[in-house]
Amino acid sequence: MANMDVPHTADKQVAQAGDSKSPQFPGGDGKAGVMDVKNLDFILDIPMQITVQLGSARMYVRELLQLGQGSVVELDKLAGEPMEVLVNNKLVARGEVVVVNEKFGIRLTDV
Repeated sequence: MANMDVPHTADKQVAQAGDSKSPQFPGGDGKAGVMDVKNLDFILDIPMQITVQLGSARMYVRELLQLGQGSVVELDKLAGEPMEVLVNNKLVARGEVVVVNEKFGIRLTDV
């Protein structure tokens, strides 16, 4: 029969883990969510895909195959509604379409 008064090794580890303080990282001040801008330098040159989404539509393959030059595909957004700005397929902002040097751009209205 096992002695019920002797704690198991796993129980000791759990008890010790509960007594420990939060980990401290070099250069950090211990505040969660606060980061020094200097610490971000190593990621500033990572490329990202930015997409401005005008709208979307669902259709059957049959309908897609019937499309031709001059066909109009109705989208789910209303005229004048803000466009969605996606970074790596994640919504990060909304804005309105503008023209800059004869090219489309977007003025952010909600980040």
